[in-house]
Amino acid sequence: MTTTTAPHGIGAVRPENWAYDRAPMIVYWELTNACGLACRHCRATAMPDPAPGELTLAEIEEHLDAFASFGEPKPHIVFTGGDPLRRGDLDDILRAAASRGVGVSLAPAVTGLLTRDRMTELVNLGVQAISLSLDGSTAELHDGLRGVPGTFDATLEALDAAAEVGLPVQVNTLVTDTTADDLAAVYELLSHKTLQRWSLFFLISIGRGNELTELPAGKAEQLMRWLGQLSREAPFQVKTTEAMQYRRIAAQAMMKAGRTREQIEAAPMARGFGIRDGNGIVFISHLGDVTPSGFLPISVGNIKETPLAELYRDAPLMRSLRDPSSFKGRCGICEFSQWCGGSRARAYAWTGDPLESDPLCPYQPKVAG
Repeated sequence: MTTTTAPHGIGAVRPENWAYDRAPMIVYWELTNACGLACRHCRATAMPDPAPGELTLAEIEEHLDAFASFGEPKPHIVFTGGDPLRRGDLDDILRAAASRGVGVSLAPAVTGLLTRDRMTELVNLGVQAISLSLDGSTAELHDGLRGVPGTFDATLEALDAAAEVGLPVQVNTLVTDTTADDLAAVYELLSHKTLQRWSLFFLISIGRGNELTELPAGKAEQLMRWLGQLSREAPFQVKTTEAMQYRRIAAQAMMKAGRTREQIEAAPMARGFGIRDGNGIVFISHLGDVTPSGFLPISVGNIKETPLAELYRDAPLMRSLRDPSSFKGRCGICEFSQWCGGSRARAYAWTGDPLESDPLCPYQPKVAG
């Protein structure tokens, strides 16, 4: 099986022939909702202290054992939160995953817990990558979103420290109606740093994210075209989160250049085609609830009661999310539905139906597909 050289997990791309009805590529696992930050757009509405009922180490180990039922290759886990560094037993959890042959990445908060020495420990424990969030090109902009002064400078220091210890980094940047004009400055800042990937997260209005404003569809389209051009010269990979039409825009550019569908599907960037909430991605909350993603909060069950593989493969909602023919409106007839599929989370946030059209995409389909 051919894979990319980048570690799976944060911003992963698909190995060839991965069947999403068999297993997700990525399991986002929220270890805790405790966090030292107070981000204005927090999906988890994280709090300073852990919530009652978090999965115990023994429960986590039991459910890691159940990953064997997915077969090979196993999904990759991104341990997230809250802040996973707030779990006192994190090292034991990482050892448990490594001993079972499960690859792991980490999405920590930038607080005093994320030191250079701690990153070295994470590398030694088998962590393949981390993500860091940078939501503005200045301290005023970034710290204003993160809720804690000094986070901007600490994030840049953490990015440099990760490079020094050999820990690959994906930088996540929030895209809203108020942050979009700063993205070129963020890119200029990052272009002088060492990172593997820049992922732009297009806001979903859930959790504290309801306090912010999503981009209008037309402005989002223009921004993604700029990102597509940028990706051809950037010193790192450029991707989007919850903005699947970026794939449609990239495919249209290749079609305009004379590429066939077969050539497009063989291109390296096409390995991310089709990945979306419930299709290649699944989320486990700190309480064990399973949802298609952290941004699509419809529970299909709890791993304390039903194995993750069974919930992912057989829950009716999960099956529907893997079948673009079940989508409604423009997404249901779009010729790019297999490659894109739209943000199911945004469709749910705006309409209450995860199978509806993605309101961020202005594209008018030309043929049924």
